This record gives sequence, C-alpha cells and structure tokens, in this order.
Amino acid sequence: MSEQTIALVTGANKGIGYEIAVGLGALGWKVGVGARDDKRRESAVERLRAAGVDAFGVPLDVTDDASVSAAAQLIEEQAGGLDVLVNNAAVTGGWPQQPTLVDPDIIRAVVETNVIGVVRVTNAMLPLLRRSASPRIVNMSSSVGSLTRQAGTGAEQTTGPVAVAYPPSKSFLNAVTLQYARELSGTNILINLGCPGYVATDLNGFRGVRTPEQGAAIAITLATLPDDGPTGQFFEDAGPVPW
Repeated sequence: MSEQTIALVTGANKGIGYEIAVGLGALGWKVGVGARDDKRRESAVERLRAAGVDAFGVPLDVTDDASVSAAAQLIEEQAGGLDVLVNNAAVTGGWPQQPTLVDPDIIRAVVETNVIGVVRVTNAMLPLLRRSASPRIVNMSSSVGSLTRQAGTGAEQTTGPVAVAYPPSKSFLNAVTLQYARELSGTNILINLGCPGYVATDLNGFRGVRTPEQGAAIAITLATLPDDGPTGQFFEDAGPVPW
C-alpha cells in the first residue's frame, strides 16, 4: 500500500464532487475522479492536474455492477489501494414529485443511484478500504433527508418543496449509513454522513446560496477524521444534523 493517501470521489467531474477532489488533492492525496461521462471526467482530471492535484480518472456508473467492479480493479492497479471513499454521486430525478402525481419510475431511478448505488460502490471498495490504516467513508446526504427538519413548521421547515423521490432517498441513505456503522463497529472504518447545505449546482438549477467549495468542506472534514473520531453520525458545517 502506498504511503500516499488514496481517495475515490464519485460524481467528481463537476459541482460539489469536483471541489471535494480539489480539497483532498490539496492535502497531497491521490484522488480518483469517479464519473460515468468520459469527456467530463477526463476534463476534470486535466483541470485537477493543472491545479497540482495527483488525480486519475475512474470510469464509474454507480448503477451498474460491472462498472463498479471494474472501478475497484482499476483503483487497485493504478493506486495500489484505497483509504477514503466519498459517495457523492446523486440525482434528483424528474418532476413532478408530489406524492399524488409522481411516476413511480422516478422514485426507482433516484433510489437506484442515491441509495443502492452507494451500497454497490461501498461494498465493492470495502476490500481495499479494509487494508487501509485509517479508512473513511463519507456519504453525502442533505438537509432534506432530515425527518426532523421535514416535519418542522415555520422557520424550522427549510427543506424545499414537497417531493417524494429525492428527499426520501436521502432519508433512506441516512438509515443505510447507520446500518453500515453498526456492522462496522469495532473496526477502524469510520462512516459518516455529510450535509453540504443548499449549494448552487445543476441539481437545483443553480438556485443554491452556497458555493460548491463551501459545500465540499464537510466532506473534507469527515474524510480527515482522526482515528478516534465519530462514526454513524450526520454532520453539516455547524455541527450535527438532527435525524
């Protein structure tokens, strides 16, 4: 295993994922840029390298078993292992998402990427992570995944429009992450959820009020936790997010 810390960021060709790669690369880490779009992925790798990041491209479609398996093999061959996995890739799905109007296929597609995709990638990368001295898994969630905030009223209810695909997919991801934390308890693998805040990306038509760099900060914090750091928790920049 290389002494250099190795990270994989899914959905790293743009937005928050790209800025996570920038931030981890600035630490001197070798960063795998996971993305399914070949042109965007290689463009991101070129930009990262130009900025001094030791980056390499990882063709990766989180909804495809063969793609994920091939990605794990590529990381083994090109980097010799893996220390940190950031599951950032996500989709919002089509509209409308009101419960009474939604096409069930929208829900299936969103869950396939945002939840099952995370399980698929995590399980494929775990054999590599288990060999690391300080493995970390960061699952990028959202404030809309907080049931407490969803159920709030007035100033407490700040989780956007009624939608039955994207927000519940993040609640599902939160629950899945807790189960991983329970199973991995007693190992050196720390797995946590990060909330980037309302970031201006193409997922929300760039209506967000935070920059992708600001949104990436929590992932970088969780990726660099000390060995006695928390696991199975949900954080934003200000601290823990209510479940």
